[in-house]
Amino acid sequence: MSRAAHSSFRLATADNAETLATLHTEVADHLTRQHGRGPWSTKTSEKGVLLAMRTSQVFVARQGAEIVATLRLATKKPWAIETSYFAKCQRPLYLLAMAVKPAKQRQGLGKRCFEEAKEIAKGLSADAIRLDAYDAPAGASNFYASCGCSEVGRVSYRNTPLIYFELLLS
Repeated sequence: MSRAAHSSFRLATADNAETLATLHTEVADHLTRQHGRGPWSTKTSEKGVLLAMRTSQVFVARQGAEIVATLRLATKKPWAIETSYFAKCQRPLYLLAMAVKPAKQRQGLGKRCFEEAKEIAKGLSADAIRLDAYDAPAGASNFYASCGCSEVGRVSYRNTPLIYFELLLS
């Protein structure tokens, strides 16, 4: 059984905010070392995580007591998404800020996080998952395509090239 199979998912609590800020910053630093500075290089603060918890559902994946991954699901459209690129639907969810600890990457956790997001979305009667990825080597476009998402557009938002993806749920 893969290590990803031993992960459990729960809603994050305010007590997790500092750990999640550290996790996001570790991922940003890792991407910066691999690909140079870019919009992915932004540090995350505990205050930013707490705000995310107020405006969306933040989930954590644990292996034992350790938080190894996270994702956010929001019903409100994020600022960088232009809905005209996406299929018409009644109840889309937006997948945001998915991150896996660098030391735990390439072990199936990202796929497990995406599968969990799909299950949560179905449980909330969502009809689509929408997201964006950086249109750059540091972006996760190949990953999202491998998860069954369809590319629906390419845009530049505030000089940041993005690729929009969606997964229609039936």
